[in-house]
Amino acid sequence: MIASFEKYRQAFLVGLQSNIVYRWNFVVRGFFSLFHLAVVFILWGAAFAGTEKIGGFDLRQTLTYFITLLVLQFFISAFNEDYQISEEIRNGLINQFLLKPINYFLYRFSIFVAARLVTGALILLPLLIALPFVHDSLTFPVDGWRFAVIIPALTLSALIQFSIAYCFGMLTFWFLEIQGFVILSMAIESVLGGQLFPLDLLPESVYRVAQFLPFYYQMYFPGAIITGRIDLTQALQGLLIQTGWVIALLLLNQLLWVRGLRRHTAVGG
Repeated sequence: MIASFEKYRQAFLVGLQSNIVYRWNFVVRGFFSLFHLAVVFILWGAAFAGTEKIGGFDLRQTLTYFITLLVLQFFISAFNEDYQISEEIRNGLINQFLLKPINYFLYRFSIFVAARLVTGALILLPLLIALPFVHDSLTFPVDGWRFAVIIPALTLSALIQFSIAYCFGMLTFWFLEIQGFVILSMAIESVLGGQLFPLDLLPESVYRVAQFLPFYYQMYFPGAIITGRIDLTQALQGLLIQTGWVIALLLLNQLLWVRGLRRHTAVGG
């Protein structure tokens, strides 16, 4: 067991070093995100003109939600893991994992965790610069249970995001290019993941359906816990559904890996 842990620890360290090399790319991306934040402030400021609340939340609560999602993206989002996996399959680099006692999913997930630690740490720099300007717009609930629930929610959210990216990467066994699938997924995630607007602004029936989809648990769910848009009962129910999606996606990942390898070796990969 110690030997197995050591393998993935080494993969984590390699991922850490690789992402530190490109640290300025992430810093620049973080600063560009501030422009996105400025647009959010302008648009929602206009939306709240003449009204105190939309969907039961005031302007400060809404802006806090979007700032929280912006930060969470750097800590738990899968940026280009699907393309990296696709590239390893197309270039035949995947073959080296067929000859070694290494679980490819755990290997890639170790690198994913390392990358998110780097990007999460680097987003703090532009965040500290922006904080004096947005401080008055922030308002967070201080319920004790939120601090306990948010850790498993963020962990499961990261697993869902990576697992979906992993699934798209596995599609390379059947399709030469996966860009179309990834773009479609990103479009759906933007809407049903709450990145364009808080999902609780949707009609009640649509919102209920969204709660049973994995996209809800990628960004909106942990963001809603942090910013107070859901209560304890909803959070606990969400954790159960979130766990179910993690298990389902892990099973799908394994199925795609096994079937994909059969196809890969059948065509002489």
